[in-house]
Amino acid sequence: MGVGRFWGWTPIVERERRQRLSGAAVPCRACFSILLVLRLFLGICAADGSKPNILLIMADDLGIGDVGCYGNDTLRTPNIDRLAKEGIQLSQHLSAAPLCTPSRAAFLTGRHAFRSGMDATNGYRALQWNGGSGGLPANETTFAKILQQQGYTTGLIGKWHQGVNCEFRTDHCHHPLNHGFDYFYGMPFTLINDCQINKSPEVDAAFRAKLWVYTQVIVLGMLTLTTGKLAGLISVSWKILMCLITLSFLFFISWYSSFGFIRYWNCILMRNYEITEQPMVLERTAALMLKEAISFITSNKHRPFLLFVSLLHVHIPLVTTKQFLGKSKHGLYGDNVEEMDWIVGKILNAIEQEGLKNTTFIYFTSDHGGHLEAREGNVQLGGSNGIYKGGKGMGGWEGGIRVPGIFRWPGVLPAGEVINEPTSLMDIYPTVVHLGGGEIPHDRVIDGHNLIPLLQGIVKHSEHHFLFHYCGIHLHAARWHQKESNKVWKVHYITPNFHPEGAGACYGRGVCPCSGEHVTYHDPPLLFDLSKDPSETSPLSPGTEPFYHTVIERVTEAIMEHQKTFRPVSQQFSMTNIMWKPWLQPCCGTFPFCSCDKEGDNEHTAL
Repeated sequence: MGVGRFWGWTPIVERERRQRLSGAAVPCRACFSILLVLRLFLGICAADGSKPNILLIMADDLGIGDVGCYGNDTLRTPNIDRLAKEGIQLSQHLSAAPLCTPSRAAFLTGRHAFRSGMDATNGYRALQWNGGSGGLPANETTFAKILQQQGYTTGLIGKWHQGVNCEFRTDHCHHPLNHGFDYFYGMPFTLINDCQINKSPEVDAAFRAKLWVYTQVIVLGMLTLTTGKLAGLISVSWKILMCLITLSFLFFISWYSSFGFIRYWNCILMRNYEITEQPMVLERTAALMLKEAISFITSNKHRPFLLFVSLLHVHIPLVTTKQFLGKSKHGLYGDNVEEMDWIVGKILNAIEQEGLKNTTFIYFTSDHGGHLEAREGNVQLGGSNGIYKGGKGMGGWEGGIRVPGIFRWPGVLPAGEVINEPTSLMDIYPTVVHLGGGEIPHDRVIDGHNLIPLLQGIVKHSEHHFLFHYCGIHLHAARWHQKESNKVWKVHYITPNFHPEGAGACYGRGVCPCSGEHVTYHDPPLLFDLSKDPSETSPLSPGTEPFYHTVIERVTEAIMEHQKTFRPVSQQFSMTNIMWKPWLQPCCGTFPFCSCDKEGDNEHTAL
């Protein structure tokens, strides 16, 4: 039984086809084009010339097959489904990267993450520490910074994962407040297993295991030398022996000071520059985030605002409140998804109760595909990517990069429509900048395109002729939207080797690798026609597809043009940037005795 079938998943394109065959009404986008232009004009004027509020909601690790409006009929997501029913649903919406840090960097800047040095060359593929020096560079211009300049009040509630400091503990060079946000409440890092007591280690787990083995070997060696010295079997001076013992002790202390306290170093909450919890109390985090989001909406209802709600759901360790535990058909992960949907509903209710529904542009998505390798024993802790192959960490396969994309703006955008055009998370940047009355920077490459004409029905096709799919800095695949034939070709150059073979994921690893001996380099490349084969099950060949060579040549030309836009940048994931530095570690109190709970006396009644 396939993953999609198990989760009760039916693709929306197939659902629309069935509607047509049954004679049921399917929205005609062409019929609304003129009306939507009028609606846009009237909608903007109706707000008395003011700019729309903008609410962006991003889930973490949510699979496209986990949401009801995308075909899942076994998980309950009524609030996200309502958002789609009242708005527009993108069926071919794509992340710019298959992991958290690079995907979010691309989302915030409208540019591929490698353009800002926020993707892996080799080795580490996401930021590992709050106390590292890597992060979103100060010369990158986020959509928040542009809207801030246009008079918007800007807020970020939830996950950041774009770095904190550069040279000292309080420089906050990568902090959200230095990237255009007026207000920040949330995690500067990301949820990890280490945040929850008694969970298996997640940050650098393999490296930590090696260090522990090395420590045991060193200790055993020191004991052997000491015993040999006392027994007169080894001729070594006490001075040399004590020096070796001291070096061994320093080796252990140096790595244990970082890896031994990950919960304190990485699992913290901040309000603006102030740490409010170190470490976080996970059981109340969802209530705190929801309370802050609603408070931001209420406090700024009389002026245009941009609110980015960057949810901690549904990343492991899947901390879920008692209200939702055991309520879904899919264990702890399903419980967490349904709690996430409830939180989305509460935020939507706040918008509506404040009378902001018709003046607020709302967008919902996930940062990348579901995490297939997330397991605890035989229990699956990650989601479903429906009919799409692969998942989180895989830069080419659709399951790693195809994500929900839902928009609502009553009276301006039509309701209940599905758009099957290739679009990108990077498109949100120029879209939001356009809505806020700003201009995108002209001194750099912007890879996204304004989606408003497509959402309004003014144009039939996305502006993307080609989209390039990276795993780190390695180009794994590229797609060509051949608009005259309405075909979407997908060319794969590198694919991960699944473990075990045929499993559809890299079980035993955190995620699949991008390069090296655990991937396959395809020459000639694999070719799929996604318009007929969205599951990427049947690669084409010159014998089965007469345009095989034409497609490969055209995509190759596009890649060469794309690569001409590359510019050298400082690598934020280099070893010197990625490693933990005690002098950069955010600390509540006196380092290294970092601990506080400034939320303990507050009421948390949102959940």
